[in-house]
Amino acid sequence: MTAPVVSLEVHPVVRELGERFSEAGHALYLVGGNVRDAFLHREHGDFDLATDAHPHETLRVLRGWSDRHYLQGVRFGTVGALKDGHVVEITTFRQEVYPDDERKPGVTFAREIETDLSRRDFTINAMAVRLPDGEFVDPFGGVRDLAGKHIDTPLDPEVSFSDDPLRMLRAARFSSSLGFVPAPRVIEAMSAMRERLRIVSAERIQAEMDKLLVGPHVKNGLRLMVETGLAEEFLPEVPALRLEQDPVHRHKDVLEHTYAVVEKCQPDPVLRMAALLHDIGKPATKEITPDGVQFHHHEVVGARMARERLQALRYPAAVIEEVSKLVELHLRFHSYEEWSDGAVRRYVRDAGHLLDFLNQLTRADCTTRNAAKAKRFAQLQDELEERIASLAEQENLDALRPALDGNRVMELLDLPPGPAVGEALTYLMELRMERGPIPEDEAEELLRAWAAERP
Repeated sequence: MTAPVVSLEVHPVVRELGERFSEAGHALYLVGGNVRDAFLHREHGDFDLATDAHPHETLRVLRGWSDRHYLQGVRFGTVGALKDGHVVEITTFRQEVYPDDERKPGVTFAREIETDLSRRDFTINAMAVRLPDGEFVDPFGGVRDLAGKHIDTPLDPEVSFSDDPLRMLRAARFSSSLGFVPAPRVIEAMSAMRERLRIVSAERIQAEMDKLLVGPHVKNGLRLMVETGLAEEFLPEVPALRLEQDPVHRHKDVLEHTYAVVEKCQPDPVLRMAALLHDIGKPATKEITPDGVQFHHHEVVGARMARERLQALRYPAAVIEEVSKLVELHLRFHSYEEWSDGAVRRYVRDAGHLLDFLNQLTRADCTTRNAAKAKRFAQLQDELEERIASLAEQENLDALRPALDGNRVMELLDLPPGPAVGEALTYLMELRMERGPIPEDEAEELLRAWAAERP
């Protein structure tokens, strides 16, 4: 399926580069997501190009043209370049194949653009525009699948997923980001070949999950990931939620509730990961009581489970801390009704820089179909946020600390460095939480009184 000209605008930078490759006797094509997103009228960012030139030949063409070039991906056939602020990645026609038990793909160079396109993940990414003349190449019906909002593979899905098993998870990502529906044969292959995902590195799975979570159709992607069994291979805590009936939210199970919570949160990977994992402690804490199904302390258990799972997926330590903290704190608000100012301050202190995320997760967690209950819950959340704002106007909630520092405590109480100083600072911090800002002279009197009463 080849058309002589495609009505897509090509950026002057890549058109100019195409002219240089042509003069050097090489073919150059704009490929993949750049072409797909041009049809969808979406910004793509950097430019992905494919050529019959080998890396050393590409470098020869770039010499005197690019402002800078990069060789980090050269062993995979990719040479990067910077030109007038634009990043281009030029890759030799290739096919990537995972050996049966290897975690990294091997690379074999190809000679034709059609071969290169045939080994790409999906037909919507297997289109190309030849540079500089604009010849459009679409041998696998990518335009047709774009129009139909379908996800299909250029070759048989078993071949595509064998070449790179991560493509199975990428299908779920495109379902999330584009709202497209996989072809039945793609879904069947994902279900049948899901165990092959085990040879893919945790880092690659992590990166794909981050992209999936921020999609506007995230529920579609998550559901596909679970229903094909892919999630069992790297995030089994999520499909485990299907069996846990949740009478509180009146969903048929906690998994459906989880989908709803994720979808209601803003598309930030940390916040949505916390939303995805916020109830994973429920299966381990489920109890049948006279009052119905209970999940006591599931937030504490869930925070530990989230930490362990994200560590296994090689997430950065900062992300692990933030997600596990949000999971642990997501039920704190449910005790809100008659909180003192001190309780509000503790809530702010414990949430720290995650306060806005925590408030958003708490709001999203209310998915009850009881309109009166939902309205009351929203009113309470509004009230808490107003109280936080009011206190913040009166005092610096971002810097809650004792009125005295450790040096002053040691000076007043004639103490050497040690645990006693820490106990005194804890006492002063509790005073700060309960009473708000305390003048230094008053804090000194209170500290002396406290010390006098100690054994």
